[in-house]
Parts: sequence; C-alpha cells; structure tokens
Amino acid sequence: MTNALFVVSERGYWGEECIEPLLALDEAGVDATVATPTGEPPVVDERSIDPEAVGKEVANRVKECDNNDERLADPEPIATVDAADYDAVVFPGGHGTAWDINTDRHARQLLADAVAGDEGKALVVCHAVGLLGFTHDENGEYLVEGREVTGFPNEWEDDIIDDNDLMPDGRKLPYLTEDEVIKAGGNWDAELNSETSVTVDGDLITARGPESSAAAAETLLAELGVETPA
Repeated sequence: MTNALFVVSERGYWGEECIEPLLALDEAGVDATVATPTGEPPVVDERSIDPEAVGKEVANRVKECDNNDERLADPEPIATVDAADYDAVVFPGGHGTAWDINTDRHARQLLADAVAGDEGKALVVCHAVGLLGFTHDENGEYLVEGREVTGFPNEWEDDIIDDNDLMPDGRKLPYLTEDEVIKAGGNWDAELNSETSVTVDGDLITARGPESSAAAAETLLAELGVETPA
C-alpha cells in the first residue's frame, strides 16, 4: 500500500493545508502517519478555523478532523521516523512552521531524504516552503538551488505582519518564506495572478497556500501514480 508521512507543526499549522491533503489521501487509499517535532499533538492555527476567515464548511471540516483524528492525537516524534519508509513526505504550512518545523534538523533530513534518488516524493505547502531555505543535499548544496518553487509570498505577508514583523498574536516572524528560498537559490514564482499555485520540479512539489491545498493533494496523488476515487 502507498503510504505518506505528514510532518505537522506544534506551533500552529494551517488547518486546510493539512486536513485537505490528509483526507484526500485517505479517500485514495493511501496510509498516512503524522509526526511532530516532539511527538506532542500538533496545534491548529486558530485563524484557520475561524468561519469568518475561512468559511463555515472549511472551519467545521478542519475542527472535526483536528478534534477526532487519532493520528493527530498521537503523532510520532520526527526524530524517530525515516523518509525511506514512506512513498511521500508532506509538510503542511502555517506560520507555526517558522518556529519549529522549518529549522529542525530532523525535518530538514526528512525533506532531503524524501527527494533524494528516484523513490520518494515531498509535498511542501505555504509557509513550510521556508524549510527549503535551510535544507541541504548530501553534497552540502541547498536542496532548492535551481528548482522551480512556489510558496507563501511576501506580498501576502504584508497584510498579516506589521512594520516590525509582528504577528497579530504578538509573535515576531523570524524570516519571510520567499526571501529565504530565493537566497537559497530557488526559482520562485508564486503565480499571484492564478487562483491556485502548485509547482512540480522532480520529486519536489510545492504549493502556495490554503486555496491550493486540494490541487496539491491531487498533484501528489498523480505523481505517486495513485488513482483518485471517481
């Protein structure tokens, strides 16, 4: 059976970016495992379950899964899992990834291993794309160098953080995803004129944000050669 590992933030994952791919893979018969930095349950960003912000249907769907999915309730610590045991590794986004997933050495290794060779795939969504700004391949080169990527753009960040890079909850955002990926040599295009943005470059799939979650899941399944339900 095709399987996938979801690496999810404990500091605030964006609901739709995790739950939409997770449930889509479930429906396609893919066996999914969840991991977090410490093995504690991931924490959903409250903004991503606000009906006024994301719509009632999305908010309810995310809350239902976040509250009741056993995989989210009892995740594996990322230091104990190996990308080689999975056909794909998925990194959902959310601002929380900036404080845990994106600079975690075990998360970086999972990403590097997932796209090394011909066997694995990686799907990286939204703010989790910032992980590419810190990940090197086995030769010490940035993994993203020369690759086509999309992700959460600076232009959208301007609507969230203030002039001092403070979030609405008072946390200071340590870096901007777009800046770090470009510095690492990625060929960045968030396709701001498109409703969705999903980019495939070899075994690396990147997606821009929440509205691209469904397309990202479909793309991953296609890349894995898994047929989706009619």
